[in-house]
This record gives sequence, C-alpha cells and structure tokens, in this order.
Amino acid sequence: MSRKLVRPRQGRMFAGVCAGLAQRFGMSAGMVRLLFLLSLLLPGTQVIIYLALWIIMPNEDRYLATAR
Repeated sequence: MSRKLVRPRQGRMFAGVCAGLAQRFGMSAGMVRLLFLLSLLLPGTQVIIYLALWIIMPNEDRYLATAR
C-alpha cells in the first residue's frame, strides 16, 4: 500500500484520482468512486477539485522516476 499521493497506472477508470486517493487512505477504489459520484448530487466544487487533483497528483511512473 502506497502512502504517497500518486495516480497509479493500474486500476484507473478515468484519470486515476479516485484510485490514488483510495491507495493513500487505505480504502477501496470503488468506494471512493461511489462517494465522489454521490457528492455530485450536492452543490459544490467537486468537479473543480477533481480536475485540480488530476493536475497536481503526479503519475506513479513519474514519481518513481524522480524518487530514484
């Protein structure tokens, strides 16, 4: 289990943000995706936050390349 916040190469559905958050916090990716979809029913900036995380979170490959 990775404790770093990265977008993994495996287990992605769209951009890997939910899968990365799930790995970071020890949850299942399906649960994080379900929570995100349910949050879309509420008013707020969920989509903007998702897009920001997509830009900010590095790919797992890029993270591993810089960690060496």
